[in-house]
Amino acid sequence: MPTQRGRYYLSRVIKLGSLTQDKLAQAIRGAPVLHIGKFQWAITDAVDGRESNPKFIFGKLAKYSAEGHVTIVDPALKSQLDALAPNLLMASSPFVYLPDFSGIAFLHVWNGIQEDLFPKRFCSLIEAAYQNFFVDCAVEPVADYRVFVEKLDHLDRITEMSAKVYPPNPLFGHLWGSLKDYIVHRNAEEVSVREKKTDGEGIKTALRELMRELLAGPPDAMTAAKQPTNVGQVDITDAAMLMAADGYGHGKVIGEQNGEEVIIRTSDTHKSFLHAKEPDPVALATAAVKLFQGISEERHMEH
Repeated sequence: MPTQRGRYYLSRVIKLGSLTQDKLAQAIRGAPVLHIGKFQWAITDAVDGRESNPKFIFGKLAKYSAEGHVTIVDPALKSQLDALAPNLLMASSPFVYLPDFSGIAFLHVWNGIQEDLFPKRFCSLIEAAYQNFFVDCAVEPVADYRVFVEKLDHLDRITEMSAKVYPPNPLFGHLWGSLKDYIVHRNAEEVSVREKKTDGEGIKTALRELMRELLAGPPDAMTAAKQPTNVGQVDITDAAMLMAADGYGHGKVIGEQNGEEVIIRTSDTHKSFLHAKEPDPVALATAAVKLFQGISEERHMEH
């Protein structure tokens, strides 16, 4: 029987307050059970692979019902009966966290643990492991540059750009490296930017060109010196949008297409891949590392 495959989404785990790599790992392995709405939530089947190659932490985000009901067959009566099933699993989303990339890959479970629900429940469990005391967690999507640029290309003009970004760790992109340095220098946990121009030509931005330059491949020695290398050359909002698209925040572009308003979010172009729904932890980690390495190379990211 062929292995069932599902779609895994690539994101970054943002660690704020006193949350560190070690504390995150401890929380994944020992997060409490939370009752949210009608269901219980827990992280199960944790595997600590930080001493292996590649380094990873595996787990499953489990959604279950404390008092579930199932249908059973009574062979003597030849009838179907309703029976109680304590702690009935409703949905399970395998995930793998990669410390070297602050990256996470998680399974989208249709009508159970959707792409937009996983980050909320995962972070709630991580924060609850420390009684929500001075720890904060966010899971932000890594955008697909190609799809994002294609969407931007359809806009006749851009009327608004906004982004919220967080200090990256451990990687950063060379086009927004100075924005990273600025955030660190200011000792800020987050920075928000917003620009708006509703008349005339709209906002002047080089975002499309910058993304295309990165997608074109590493610059050679002659052109490298001409590449923008700091926020003095890459405008701050463009740098923040690139930073958000790399998974260190979230951004939004509003524009017009044929007279109609169009909103493009970095989360709309969430990068993903197909893998087994019931994965081997090492195999999932290996597949995710390969993709994150490709993203780092494509976007000229470095430590």
